[in-house]
Amino acid sequence: MAATFIHPSAIVDDGAQLGDGCRVWHWVHISAGARIGQGCSFGQNVFVGNDVLIGHNVKIQNNVSVYDAVTLEDDVFCGPSMVFTNVYNPRSAVVRKDEYRRTLVRRGATLGANSTVVCGVTVGQYAFIGAGAVVNHDVPDYALMVGVPARQVGWMSQHGERLALPLAGEAQAVCAQTGQRYQLSNGQCTLLG
Repeated sequence: MAATFIHPSAIVDDGAQLGDGCRVWHWVHISAGARIGQGCSFGQNVFVGNDVLIGHNVKIQNNVSVYDAVTLEDDVFCGPSMVFTNVYNPRSAVVRKDEYRRTLVRRGATLGANSTVVCGVTVGQYAFIGAGAVVNHDVPDYALMVGVPARQVGWMSQHGERLALPLAGEAQAVCAQTGQRYQLSNGQCTLLG
């Protein structure tokens, strides 16, 4: 894997752990406690807090702040200017640092441009959050979510293609790009072996 690149304008605090092959672009700040896997990319003006765990091959586009209590598993995509929170009911005059709610974004999920993930939720693996959506509850694996607040409108394949599946019931569908088969059963979408 290639060596990690850190732009001269970026700040990577002593103690931060970055895997091989990461790319840290203009005006990024990565805090000392951050743990980051291999092959990640951090676009211009990204902030990564201390209590943050980021897996391998994560892409974080421009103007995203990954605050404390956020975990991003492998292959997560954070679109430009999307937002994480870590306090549910913030007030400037009330210190709530001991009330952070943990947020987990599972493997392969996409968080679209300008979307917001309210703290304390889990975004399922390979879920797809549309641009501008506001996620305020847990999201199932492979779910396609849009709107304010976010509501499920479909299912997505691992390749990022919409699947011809109903929201509920029993059905199967094939990803048009990869030929992989998916099963919908009991409100859950799964990839078939």
